[in-house]
Amino acid sequence: MKSTLSAILNVIWLVFGGLWLALGYFAAGIVCCILIITIPFGIASFRIGLYALWPFGRTIVERPRGGGVGATLGNVIWVLVAGIWIAIGHVLTAIPMFLSIIGIPLGIANLKLIPVSLVPLGKEIVPSDAVLPTYRRY
Repeated sequence: MKSTLSAILNVIWLVFGGLWLALGYFAAGIVCCILIITIPFGIASFRIGLYALWPFGRTIVERPRGGGVGATLGNVIWVLVAGIWIAIGHVLTAIPMFLSIIGIPLGIANLKLIPVSLVPLGKEIVPSDAVLPTYRRY
């Protein structure tokens, strides 16, 4: 039952914005990979794009060993350059979703993307049923 509901919500999500959101993350990933020095951000953008394409049934967790100093420095740069704007975009697109009754789960999914869009390095996307107690959920 849970997987059926997740599949239904994922299809609705895909039709009402998930595809465009994922394409935006994929485009950002391509640009970041072209610029060579920002390849880690490009990989993170592709990872977020795949999550944005099919978010229900998966969750974001912090990597057990963390991301290290490089990930922390990269996240600070990411927040200043792009993360804050992406997070604002997620909030602004979640508001109209919450205004409709059927869009409430979609608005929640949009808000679930904020932590990983703010600080993408050092995060992992895993199936919801595979979350271990050692992971920190977002």
